[in-house]
Amino acid sequence: MRTVKAEEHYINARKLALREYAKNASQGQSGYLPSLEGILKNTEILSEINIGLIEIPLKKIVGTYTYLRSRSFSKNFMPILNIDTEFQKKWCNLCSAHMEEGIREPIKVYEYLNWYYVIEGNKRVSVLKYFDAYSFHAYVTRLIPKYDESNLDIKIYYKFMNFNKITGIFSIYFTKEESFDELLNILNDYNPQNTGFEDSKYRFFEKNIYMTFRRIYLSMGGQKIPLTTGDAFIEYCKLYGIPDNLNEEILSQRIKSLLPILNSLANIEEVEVQTSPPEKAQNFLTTISTLVMPKKNIKVAFINASSPDTSGWTYSHELGRQFIQDLYSEQILTQSFNNTPIDETTSYDAIKNIAARGFDVIFTTSPIFLHATIKCALEFPEIKFFNCSEYQPYINVGNYFGRTYEPRFLTGIIAGAITKTNIIGYVATSPTPEVISSINAFSLGARLVNPYVKVLVSWTNEWYSKVKNDDADDKIINAGADVVANITIDEYHPITMEYGVYSMLTTIDLDTKKPLNYVAAPIWRWGIFYEKIIDNIISGSAKSVSDILGSSNRLVNFWWGIDSGVLDIYYSKDFVPLDTQKLVEHMRKMIISNIYHPFTGPIIDMNGNIKVEKDDYASIEQLLNMDWFVENIEII
Repeated sequence: MRTVKAEEHYINARKLALREYAKNASQGQSGYLPSLEGILKNTEILSEINIGLIEIPLKKIVGTYTYLRSRSFSKNFMPILNIDTEFQKKWCNLCSAHMEEGIREPIKVYEYLNWYYVIEGNKRVSVLKYFDAYSFHAYVTRLIPKYDESNLDIKIYYKFMNFNKITGIFSIYFTKEESFDELLNILNDYNPQNTGFEDSKYRFFEKNIYMTFRRIYLSMGGQKIPLTTGDAFIEYCKLYGIPDNLNEEILSQRIKSLLPILNSLANIEEVEVQTSPPEKAQNFLTTISTLVMPKKNIKVAFINASSPDTSGWTYSHELGRQFIQDLYSEQILTQSFNNTPIDETTSYDAIKNIAARGFDVIFTTSPIFLHATIKCALEFPEIKFFNCSEYQPYINVGNYFGRTYEPRFLTGIIAGAITKTNIIGYVATSPTPEVISSINAFSLGARLVNPYVKVLVSWTNEWYSKVKNDDADDKIINAGADVVANITIDEYHPITMEYGVYSMLTTIDLDTKKPLNYVAAPIWRWGIFYEKIIDNIISGSAKSVSDILGSSNRLVNFWWGIDSGVLDIYYSKDFVPLDTQKLVEHMRKMIISNIYHPFTGPIIDMNGNIKVEKDDYASIEQLLNMDWFVENIEII
């Protein structure tokens, strides 16, 4: 009786195999399983490592080791050979054993790039996949390919191996190499109580937190989104952190609200980087899901981390707010909210309370508010949220910033011209791509006029902390810097009040180790940006994503430069030599006219690698993802 039943299962499994084979063949693809022999034909394997006996998800088993054995199965691992064969009898015997007591003997596999290929146990895998089993035990041998900087799959795999070595976790994988380090950083601060797992907090995290997230995520249709579950989990953590006190009801609600963002991230056809503003109102606000039509005064909120009288950065945005309030006085009503807490939980509560007061548009003016802004945008889809931060566009939050490397390049020219010690200091928040590109541009500008100059960089690792800024200043000045580009400026300096300057290039009195002269600074004119946004909302030209771009999925990152007027440079006519002034003005005009690019090659990084070839210049993608420093920079 069981034999007959097993034979029926084989017939059904073979039908599934033939259907899968025909589908792939109709698309011009092989209908058989891939074989690792064929995949590795032209691949250099550095070593083999015995991982031992582990439990692996059956979905990660995608092929056989040998080419010959792969011909027994279709791509879905269902048996494709005819009935009344020796293969069919063995498959049916395993099927009967599985129905009676379960298949228990582990299989043997090779792991390559986090996929598994069966050495022994192909029929066991086929039967288990037929019965939709989730995982099975296997003796695993890992094949490590030679590292290849140009191969993203291999780069991701090397990150996975490091993550796996530290945590012992096999079940999590990402489509971005940086995600492994992001999760490690999150797990470093994760200290669950009473885990019941004496050997590892990572094991507790995987079994109790990640697997719970995975179950709920997939039950809500997560498998339809072309991201790994790991990708979804890291996006969840960015907004909410690890769900330590696990409440499945709250977790389910959060995952449900997160699904539209995940779906948009997975299906983005391209990210449009808008490098200059349109000449007149057009349909270009693709990062906003819904925009209200003006039926009354539009209420616009500006949420700041500090106040205009204590921060040049906030003051520059306040000038922008005042500009659009005056310009659209009959159509909008604006309000600033200052000194908003920067702790993510507290800032979320603060932004949420402001959103509940009936605002139509909300600008959060600091990158530290990004995740809190995204969380609030999920809860208030009728409000248009914008966050002032570098290249991180989301479907429900507008993203705007500026090409800060352009004015930094010009201030670097001034720094290189006036230094006497050939040591220049640069105080920076944290090594994000925008900050790194600004540091590099500053250094390239300094070297343009002074090939002997060295740029010392000191991190504060906070958006704004006077104590940490002062400490970073002291470290650089004690190392001999007589010119410093820093965040700490005299709050009452007239340039601050005129332009909202947030960072100044200063000369240093090496005897007192105090700022001597304020020499130059990048300046912002946020009113130009805010005018374009508000104009599009008032005119009604910006509606939904589908109205603007049809069926395409594009996000826009507003990334305007000196040519737009949003960014520019101030420099002192008294303290900058006349010839240097002429050079700065000449280079500024060339940048505006797109005749010269600050990142024109050849450019060599601090490790001696050529990053930009001679007569070439860095692409937008390189600038927005910059993670290297030019050769004359030293991190202290």
